[in-house]
Amino acid sequence: MIDSSPTLPLPDHHVPVVVIGAGPAGLTLANILRAARVDCVVLEAESREFIEQRPRAGFLEEWAMRALKGHGLARDLLERAPTQSVCEFRVDGERHRFPYTEISGHRHVVCPQPLLVTELVREYADVRGGDIRFRVRDVELHGIDTEQPSVSYTDPETGTRHRICCDAVAGCDGARGVTRAALPADRAQVARLDYGVGWLALLAEAPPSSDSVVFGVHPRGFAAHMARGPQVTRYYLQCPPGDDPANWPDERVWAELRTRLSAAGAAPLTEGPLIEKRVLDLHNYVVQPMTYGRLFLAGDAAHLVAPIAAKGMNLALHDALLLADALIEYHRTGGWDGLDSYSAAALRRVWEYQEFSEWFAELLHGPSSGDAFRAGNATARLRRLFRSPAAAAAFAESYIGSAAAGNQQ
Repeated sequence: MIDSSPTLPLPDHHVPVVVIGAGPAGLTLANILRAARVDCVVLEAESREFIEQRPRAGFLEEWAMRALKGHGLARDLLERAPTQSVCEFRVDGERHRFPYTEISGHRHVVCPQPLLVTELVREYADVRGGDIRFRVRDVELHGIDTEQPSVSYTDPETGTRHRICCDAVAGCDGARGVTRAALPADRAQVARLDYGVGWLALLAEAPPSSDSVVFGVHPRGFAAHMARGPQVTRYYLQCPPGDDPANWPDERVWAELRTRLSAAGAAPLTEGPLIEKRVLDLHNYVVQPMTYGRLFLAGDAAHLVAPIAAKGMNLALHDALLLADALIEYHRTGGWDGLDSYSAAALRRVWEYQEFSEWFAELLHGPSSGDAFRAGNATARLRRLFRSPAAAAAFAESYIGSAAAGNQQ
């Protein structure tokens, strides 16, 4: 929300940066700023307990892991985290192991987002003494197109309105947050792609059934298996967009997973209680530019990538790293070059990941599309991926993010 209050409260104080949203982007940014002695306040609509338990993405690309460790963040967590170097496609009852680390030299780190968020909150609030305010209400942005922006909010305990003046606002509050909505429609373009399919997102209290991510490409619809820890597994099932999770009792879920992920020589699925069922209508969007005045968007507030190749959290971290450097430069020198170039620099990687997401989506969903042309194209892509070293190398670089490594700071 922006500038809707008839009378603004007097400002409590001034800080260089107000960060709205305590997800991976906001917390990474806040930690880096804090370490560089750039004061900031983090405002979060949910409780600390909620953000530390909310199930979300689980894979870090190697460049992202190295960047976090380089800033002294989540080192112990990342040192202990298992890695993955292979993914597997199951097509027409056959298994195709794809050794992307052997091809690209890079790997994935299995790091569920709640664990990373827990570590980042602890580091910022408990270790570094950073200011983070949870469960804030009615956040509003004021004067973001001026040199004196501010952010107001309601204290959940007292009902008192507070206002913080700042030099810049970092919008890290996701797709439904207030900062994305604060961009004037005539100053920002939202490019959007709807895939026309849904995914039933599932969390099972069951050990992983494979040592790798598994992609099931099946005429009945796509399916996937992804480890989230030693006792928890993420599954996806393609379903109609807008489907009701109530249409998917546990028996039906496991029957479809067994069918779509079956392959000769594959271990049977380890079944267990399903602790989450929600339907995702797959779509991507990009807000461009990612800035307006003194407001700088990062993460899902600026772009969304369907969870086809686990790109969302990695893009959020890339934004945070770029924005942190630019804000630190501004704080130390008054130079605006980094902030001026932030959106263009971030969008280069965003669009590379978007293009890969669209390509990969057609490979996974084409065979179940009911369209003979799309199905034929998907089959050709799979065949080339399995048989052509050049195609395998291109896929491995995009899948692990190393193809975009030149854009990393």
